[in-house]
Amino acid sequence: MPEPTIPIAHPRQRTTLAASATLQGKGLFTGEPATITFKPGLDGYSIVRADKKRAIPVRLVSLHKDPIHPAFKDQKPRSTNLSSTHIVAATVEHALSALAGLGITDCTIELEGPEVPILDGSAKPFVDAILAAGLTSLPGGIAPFTLTDPIVVQDEEAGASITAQPRSTPGWSITYELDYGDNAPIPMQRATWDGSPDAYARHIAPARTFCTQAEANTLQAAGLFQDLTPADMLVIGPAGPIDNAYRMDNEPAAHKLLDAIGDFTLAIRPIQADITCHKSGHALNHRFAQWICMRFHALTTPARP
Repeated sequence: MPEPTIPIAHPRQRTTLAASATLQGKGLFTGEPATITFKPGLDGYSIVRADKKRAIPVRLVSLHKDPIHPAFKDQKPRSTNLSSTHIVAATVEHALSALAGLGITDCTIELEGPEVPILDGSAKPFVDAILAAGLTSLPGGIAPFTLTDPIVVQDEEAGASITAQPRSTPGWSITYELDYGDNAPIPMQRATWDGSPDAYARHIAPARTFCTQAEANTLQAAGLFQDLTPADMLVIGPAGPIDNAYRMDNEPAAHKLLDAIGDFTLAIRPIQADITCHKSGHALNHRFAQWICMRFHALTTPARP
């Protein structure tokens, strides 16, 4: 019987921004004004709360466990929040997704305010600003995590899972399978990304965050989104988006995929694998990143050849 093929780790070329890119807006959950600036970096990703003079490493150990809003006290997280000594950078997943989707390996994110601005709810404004600033290569590469056998992380209660298959070719791919069940306002759908920056910018980045009409009503009753209407964000009712329209037929699945790309950056290093996410959310995405890091004993430091 032939020996199993062990995939070769293909180092990813280190890339950063050629210049800074700045955007302003408000946080989705805090409603606080915020300014985010993507700056050229030399040591992976980090977030600096400029208004607090505090750096927050983009690492699993920085995950902030407390909910960003009291309405989420007894719920699974609806965003990815990082902190250092009680200084929080909330809802970072779209910004991190834009960096990973464009193949950027090194960037310092400067944030003024407690939460990354939500802008239009997608990663497109970040992508457009970063591409306008330009990209530049750095010396060397980053060795990815390379699997020798499949792994599966599950949330049996939710019927959710993330499966990663070994891959012998460079890069990674991610597929998201969305399934809200029978008679749900959002039909079963899927979105796939082949790992290329162009496909990310065109087909993943424009997908906006969303919620069902029932979820929106509950959250507004809890004090959230008081100054927002369905025209400002993607709220999906029985007949589809309310006072809005999908940018693509599978926009909800594409946005869940966008979130997963951002969450997986907490694994510190690229992942050379073909990944399928079935009904996963932020909590399971974080568990998958943690499992990868524990598997490779790499909870703190990127590997640079």
